[in-house]
Amino acid sequence: MTADGWTGLAAGTAVVFTTLLFARAALHKLWDFTAFTGYVADYRLVPDGLSRAAAMTALGAELLCVAALVVPGGQAAGSLLAVALLLGYAAAMGVNLLRGRDRIECGCGGAVQPLGRGLLVRNGALAAVAAVGLGGAPYALPAGAAVATLLAGATLWVGYVLVEQLLANAAYLRRRA
Repeated sequence: MTADGWTGLAAGTAVVFTTLLFARAALHKLWDFTAFTGYVADYRLVPDGLSRAAAMTALGAELLCVAALVVPGGQAAGSLLAVALLLGYAAAMGVNLLRGRDRIECGCGGAVQPLGRGLLVRNGALAAVAAVGLGGAPYALPAGAAVATLLAGATLWVGYVLVEQLLANAAYLRRRA
């Protein structure tokens, strides 16, 4: 396989992973938008009266990210938006950590996790994975390679969800101790 072929496989895997990541996050926010609005308010980065609008903007950006990632030719825009969102979320977390506010829920979707440095590292790593989606044209892959990227991206995402749950369980146990 050529270097371009490997680049396409890596980009495709990253696009699948990032799509699943943001689809799950957006669904989490949609299922309980009121709770998500509360998480946004807890960050205290916007005036209370704008928390709902900020939450709607974040949710809309995540849905736009997913849409761009699944439309052929949109993966570069979707990957860039994913990187921007992940780094923006990390910045919001970092501001609150600097303020000493580590007892609030991250609002990321999935398992409940209080803010911590580990979430900053996680978001940086997720942004790096999303950036790999910029490296190729996953929609131009042959059928076999496309199936491989779907399976690899889904497997990577399942592994991520499992690790995320383990970390949330550990944080829960630390709080109870």
